[in-house]
Amino acid sequence: MTRVISSFQFSQRSQTAGAKEHEPQWVPNTDVYETDDGLVIKVELAGVRREELDITVDGNSLRIAGQRADECRSSRRRFLVMEINYDAFESVIDLPPGFDISKARASYQNGFLRVDVPVAPSASSGAVSPPVTET
Repeated sequence: MTRVISSFQFSQRSQTAGAKEHEPQWVPNTDVYETDDGLVIKVELAGVRREELDITVDGNSLRIAGQRADECRSSRRRFLVMEINYDAFESVIDLPPGFDISKARASYQNGFLRVDVPVAPSASSGAVSPPVTET
């Protein structure tokens, strides 16, 4: 399933029957928005350890993948509601032109991954964007 949000494409894969282990099963909630300094990508990943994240760049595409362990299911539990996604996930975000993905900075805090992608120097009328500092 592909959704078009603003001027970029957000591609996602939904859960499929018979999927293999570590094959993407779900897509985390993601916000993407522009600021004066660039593009911000914020991904909700509660319960995912930093070491379980894999962030890669291919051209103008940012791929965020990983694994959220399912430690709550057992034969002794009977769920009344189960809305939390577990197992492998993947999100691919195709960035619009005008942003310098090679200078992106990522931070992970309180279950949220934030990736700041600055405006490309040529897209900002010759001005160079200052680097984004992590808090």
